[in-house]
Amino acid sequence: MKFKVVPEPRPRSFVETARQTLPLVPSSEDDCCGLLVVDTDVDSRDAAREWITFLRALGQVAESNGKYHQRQDPSTDLAAAFRERVYAAETVVRVVEDAEQPLTAPDVFERVRAEIPQWERNRRQDWEAVWRERVEQLLEWAVTFELIERADGTRYSSS
Repeated sequence: MKFKVVPEPRPRSFVETARQTLPLVPSSEDDCCGLLVVDTDVDSRDAAREWITFLRALGQVAESNGKYHQRQDPSTDLAAAFRERVYAAETVVRVVEDAEQPLTAPDVFERVRAEIPQWERNRRQDWEAVWRERVEQLLEWAVTFELIERADGTRYSSS
C-alpha cells in the first residue's frame, strides 16, 4: 500500500520523537492527534493527522481497528520505507538519480508531470500547484533520508 500524505519536511530526529509521542496501546485518532499537538511542536490536529499517516508509511506507527499506536518493531530503514511506501517518492528519487546534472524542484516536476495520474489532475483545478509543492516536499524528505543530496541551495543530485 502506498501512502499519499507528506507533511512538511522535518529533521530525521523528529520522526522518532513523533513515534515515541504516540501511545504503546492503540488509541483513537483524536487522542493521538492531541498527543502530537501537546507533546511536539505540531501546530494543529490536521497536521497531526498527516504525521500519523506519514509515520504509518514509514513503518513507525500501526493502525488497528481505527486506532493507532507506536510499533514495538519500527522499521529501521526509513529511506527504503519512504521510497517504497510514499506515493511518488520512488519516481521523484529516480528522476534525480537518472539526471546527468543537478535538478531544481521545477525541473523534477516537469519530468514527473507525465506520470501524474489523470484522476489526480481531475481532483482539483490547481493540481499543478499542489503537485509542485508535493514534489518539493518529496525532494526535501529524500534529502533528509539521504537518498539524494542538495547540490546547492536550489538543486538536487544523486548521493
